[in-house]
Amino acid sequence: QVQFVESGGGLVQPGGSLKLSCTASKYAFNIHGMSWYRQAPGKQRELVARITPGRNIDYADAVKGRFTISRDDAKNTGYLEMYRLKPEDTAVYYCNRYLPSGDWGQGTQVTVSS
Repeated sequence: QVQFVESGGGLVQPGGSLKLSCTASKYAFNIHGMSWYRQAPGKQRELVARITPGRNIDYADAVKGRFTISRDDAKNTGYLEMYRLKPEDTAVYYCNRYLPSGDWGQGTQVTVSS
């Protein structure tokens, strides 16, 4: 069974930065790609960014120019660097397959507040 584990969330002031990490078991990011999603209270889960095996990248319009997705293939670890954070970025952040399936992890909470 594929398992995703996210970490690195926390409380940050508006304008601050965070770097999230994602590890996976039984799933190779360099072969299959990966994605980051987020879910704010009362809202549906939405795509934040995704990266193909060949490192083609898509970002949601709301995060373009502020977030950077990357991965370290040697560590099979994915990252989401978040800069100039806004209160509306507050959400639980999840990583998953490039095309997500139902095996969601616990996520990591990001709260942007002064």
